[in-house]
Formats: sequence, structure tokens, C-alpha cells
Amino acid sequence: MKKILLSLYFVFICASINAQIQSPSPKLYSEKTISELIQLQQNALQSTYAYEKTAYLCNNIGARLSGSMQAQRAVEYVAEEMRKLGLDVRLQKVMVPHWVRGEERGELIEFEGMAKSTTQKVVLTALGGSVATLPEGLIAEVVVVSNYDELNLLGDKVKGKIVLFDVKFDRKMAELNQAGNAYGQVTAYRGGGAIIAAKLGAVAMLVRSAGGSQNRLAHTGAMRYEENVTKIPAAAVTFEDAEMMAYLAKQGKLRMKLTLTPQTLPDAVSYNVIADLKGSEKPDEIVVVSGHLDSWDLGTGALDDATGVAVSMQVPYLLKQMKLRPKRTIRVIAWMNEENGLMGGKTYGLEEDASKHFAMIESDLGASHPLGFNYAGKPEILLFTAPLSKILSLQGASLTQRQSGVGADIGPMTEKGVPSFAPWFDTTTYFNYHHNAADTFDKVNPKELAEVGALNIVLAYGLANLEQPLPR
Repeated sequence: MKKILLSLYFVFICASINAQIQSPSPKLYSEKTISELIQLQQNALQSTYAYEKTAYLCNNIGARLSGSMQAQRAVEYVAEEMRKLGLDVRLQKVMVPHWVRGEERGELIEFEGMAKSTTQKVVLTALGGSVATLPEGLIAEVVVVSNYDELNLLGDKVKGKIVLFDVKFDRKMAELNQAGNAYGQVTAYRGGGAIIAAKLGAVAMLVRSAGGSQNRLAHTGAMRYEENVTKIPAAAVTFEDAEMMAYLAKQGKLRMKLTLTPQTLPDAVSYNVIADLKGSEKPDEIVVVSGHLDSWDLGTGALDDATGVAVSMQVPYLLKQMKLRPKRTIRVIAWMNEENGLMGGKTYGLEEDASKHFAMIESDLGASHPLGFNYAGKPEILLFTAPLSKILSLQGASLTQRQSGVGADIGPMTEKGVPSFAPWFDTTTYFNYHHNAADTFDKVNPKELAEVGALNIVLAYGLANLEQPLPR
């Protein structure tokens, strides 16, 4: 009975969309395209291709920090898989930062009530791009502040000390599906805290981990330095250790030994993987579907962003399965260096012609149930994608939301006026795993990943077969 009702619903959707197509307004999609889109959506919901590719990237290759051997192997793997499908594949050279994590250790060596000759372990991880301490580490008093204003009020009292920015990730905001805003509030300290602290004479900077995990997992991510400001070591401590250090600092002097030994090596050669399924009627108009191939090195980069690459790879796979060829070229891109430099997206934006790009899609916020899609561009775009949202309503993903930007790697092209799209994810739990050691393949829900894949192919094939140009 359930299958019969579902089939009847498909018929209703087709009839509803076809009625729109046959209206006096400009034709957007042919009846044939609508039928193909619904079938592609159903095939994607049943496919395990993206799940299998995610597994290989995470389990067989592992963490893929830019400049690493694993990142290079991932480039080779995606290129091989796309060639197997008969796509035109090329590697776009990208010079990327090559930062290597070394030893990292934190110990509280003086605090109120400590037992003689003991220390208190602090779980921490170096922030991406951090300089090292001396090999034997550094010892200094810790000052704990909640924001930049509190730090500046301390003035000279910061000199020679380790500054801990104790800024909490707003879990309640995340529960309201505003995790991105919560993340942005705390990463302001991860990104620029070392600069501000160093200007006041601090010898190191710590931040409370910028995520929702409360499993004593440290959260890494990129940080910045400025010219003419002393570079000081920087690390993130776990939620639990930030709580403990803030508690102890209120009781009296808190001293710490911090050891970080990362290295920044010369920039390395890497690549964006670019694979084209040539369009049958307008091959010079390009619809990009993409995710970023690099990851941080603590976990295996499953949700960030092996899943995004895998659902992009799945688009040509499903089209080949159904022996469909889009009117416009569909281009799969596996970006390199989103995490700590954005050199893949920047290089592409400089070297490629924006006028030839019809639309761009990037998936990079996990693989949870998609609510619909976000887009960047003129508001009128929704009139052109309304039939696609109607189809996506079959899987509970009909919502749309306009934003100034929807993806970091496609950002340079978005700024040039290319209409851009991304799945609108439920991010309630995403930042529990983001940039920490728990971002591993077991966190990927195969059903929800299939839903992301279905949304991706409806967008990609729909845009590639749109009968009218998108406003831009």
C-alpha cells in the first residue's frame, strides 16, 4: 500500500509540475527532464555509491591535510574514479600550505591545592599554522579572559603569560539550527586571538575548542598571524579542560607547561581534481558540483568533507547508469586546501572564466538530512528553481534560503556573479565532530547521505537542463 501511495504522489507531482511547464510563462523544464529528475532522485535515494566512496576516502586513505601524502593519494583516487566513468579529467595545479603537526602536550604545574610533585593533564591540540614552542616547551602563568575587552583591560599584566580565551560554543543556538552562527562567534578568537594576545606581550594563546563536543576532544582549525607582530604558539583546549582551568584560575596562580612542536614547511604542489561530463547542447556552459578533498588531521575528514566529494562524484555515476547526458556540461570538482588557505578555490577563481559558469554547487557542512538548499544570487532565481523544490519536497527538502555566500571554495566565483547553491543541512550535531578526532566514517548516516546525494543530483541535472538562463 505504501508503494502505491508513493507512486500516486509521484504522478501528482509530475502533473503539478507539468501544469506549470504548460503555462503561458517561459518554459523552464521539459516534461522529459522532470520525469528524469524524479527517477534520478529515487535512484540516488537507493544508491550506496557515495557511501562507498566516503568509506574509501576515510578508511583507506585517511586524514588529508594539504601537502600530505594522503592528500595526494586522494587526488589520484578521485581522478581515477572519474576516468572510470569516462569523464574528461584534468588536475589543476595549486600551491598549498604545508603545515605538519608535531608533539602537543599541556600540563598544569602550579595551582591551588595541588598534591606535591604532581601535575594536571590538559588535553589540547595545536591550531593550524601555529608556530612551535621550544622543544622543551614553555612554562608560564595562565590568565583566563572571556573576550577581547577583558584582555585589553589587563594591559601589561598579560606580558609573559599564556592567555586562555574562555569563549563557549552556544549549544542552544546549535539546537535551533543556527550552529554556523554559534561557530562564527567563537572562531573569531581562534583566528585572531594570537595576534591580540601577542601585542600585549603574551607568550602563548589558548582557546576553548570551537565546537559542541563535550567528550574531551580538542577542536583544531586555522589561525592567523600578522606581520610585525610576534608569532606565539596557539592551541585549543577541550571544553572540559577550559572549565577546569577557568575554575582554578579564580582560586589563585595557575601555571602551565605547554609543548607544541609543529613545523611549517615550504608550500607544496597539489591539485584540484576537475572532471567534465560534456553537455550535449551547450557544452561551454558549466554547472559545477563540488566538495573539498582536504581535511584536518585529527580525524579522517568524513563529514568535513569526504561526504561532499562523494555526493559530487555520484552525480555522473547516476547519470551514466541511466544513460543520460545533460544539455550543459556538469563539472565535478574536488577542491584542495579549503581548510587552511582556500588556495584551490582562489586558484580556480583566477584561472577559470566566470562567464562560462552557469551555476555552482558545493556541499560542505556534513551529511545530515537536507532541509532544502541555500543559494547566493538574485532573488528571482527561486522562480527558476521552484519546479526543482517541488521534486525535492518528495524527500522533505523543499526549503530555500538566500545568503550572501554558500560555499568557501565557490566563493570567488560567487563574487563574480555566478549563481551558487548548497544543501541546507540540519547542523544540530555537526559541530560535535567538526575538526576533531571524532570526524570519522562511523558518523556518516547512509540514509541521510543518500538524501544529500538525491538533492545534489536534482540540483545539478535540473540546472544543467534548465531551458532559460538564470538571472545574474
